[in-house]
Amino acid sequence: MTTLTVTSPVTGSRIGDVPAHTAADTSDAFARARTAQPAWAATPVAQRKKIMLRMHDLILERQSEILDVIQDETGKNRASAFDEILDIAVTARHYAHAAARLLKPRRVRGAVPVLTRTHVERAPKGVVGIISPWNYPLSLALSDALPALLAGNAVVLKPDEKTPFTALRAVELLREAGLPRDVMQVVTGEGAVTGQAVAQECDYLMFTGSTPVGRKLGAVAGERLIGYSAELGGKNPLIVAPDADIPRAVRGAINACFSNSGQLCISIERIFVHADVADDFLTGFIAATDAMRVGGGRDWTVDMGSLISEEHKFRVASFVDDAVSRGATILTGGRELDELGPAFYAPTILTDVPSDAELFAEETFGPVVTVQVVDSLDEAVARANESDYGLNASVWGAGPTARKIASRLQTGTVNINDGFAAAWGSLDAPMGGWKQSGVGRRHGEVGLLKYTEERTVAAQRGLSLRGPADMPREQYAQVMSKALRYGRVLLR
Repeated sequence: MTTLTVTSPVTGSRIGDVPAHTAADTSDAFARARTAQPAWAATPVAQRKKIMLRMHDLILERQSEILDVIQDETGKNRASAFDEILDIAVTARHYAHAAARLLKPRRVRGAVPVLTRTHVERAPKGVVGIISPWNYPLSLALSDALPALLAGNAVVLKPDEKTPFTALRAVELLREAGLPRDVMQVVTGEGAVTGQAVAQECDYLMFTGSTPVGRKLGAVAGERLIGYSAELGGKNPLIVAPDADIPRAVRGAINACFSNSGQLCISIERIFVHADVADDFLTGFIAATDAMRVGGGRDWTVDMGSLISEEHKFRVASFVDDAVSRGATILTGGRELDELGPAFYAPTILTDVPSDAELFAEETFGPVVTVQVVDSLDEAVARANESDYGLNASVWGAGPTARKIASRLQTGTVNINDGFAAAWGSLDAPMGGWKQSGVGRRHGEVGLLKYTEERTVAAQRGLSLRGPADMPREQYAQVMSKALRYGRVLLR
């Protein structure tokens, strides 16, 4: 079988090889999943819950080895890698405890009180296909798979070809926790081959990645008439109000912009700071950015690691160079850090970015942020909403001020006095994008229920809804019309 070589973005050295699965291999994986899924769906929810809680414990117990794998594949710093451990542990626990309540048949109002008894049941979709990206190889492989599994589905996961070993290790842990072997499988390979095969085979498709690829996969799902959910790109804004705690806002902006080397769909790429506090904020933000420790390795004190590849570093650098060539000013950073390795780029702040620059509107997906001083909060909101994307936003200010701003922003999540973690970590609330930032939601009740089909079961007792068999149809129509009129009065 043909293989794919996985390399370290920090050193460029070979990590290992994985199979380059073909469309036929992927089809075989789905066949095994379909064979295993009915027995898994028949497994009591209480038993599925125990498996997920064991997974919670294993993720925490084995975190050191998992962190090593994540860092080897992605080049991210250890603290950013730990965010993934924390996310999956909390996700496993949350949905393990929520599943029984969400999947329980729900009684609803019937057609006729007393005579009609109606319930809504939930059944699994079947085999869920998940296509996950390289930037969070543990979180985005499992945060969708765990609720799908708890709902009674089998899962076939296609991780990005740059980061397959994290996904493979995660599935090993799930099996150790008690998940039957074929209920979740990983197919490794190129997106154009394996990813397309997953989209063509699955009963529901979950994708996290770029908006252009999301559109293509959405077209496949639409043609096949299957459910589809996607978290796509973002050009996320941060607003600093005049009553913000500036030192706190500076610390928050560092995390919001440069966590995971800025390679995060919900990270901040645009800052709008009110003129009244612009000097203080910029002075602090530039100093804090300059003080960041960038590098590779396992040291927990490293603030930022590398980008995913040298190729991606060149892409990020080209965005910055284009902006500067059109009149933008670099306040700090704006250079490749080749002395650290092939894929390192300095955390970068720009201002005066013109509207014809690529990074003005396009997602950079790197440690680059633009800053614009505004004269009013109305201007800040208008600028923030001036985007084709609408995934995440951050507002820094006193409570009443920040909440008013938050309710005007055209994004799926808004974090007040935080960059992105508050909303992402609120697992009981839905998370997803407006506009070109995606369709559907993860997290919240919908994060599990989207992997189910609804079945309405209505039992009629005694009198038929068509009335007594010996009643003339015209008389039945008169009786029912009168009943509806009385009902309208009673239910006012």
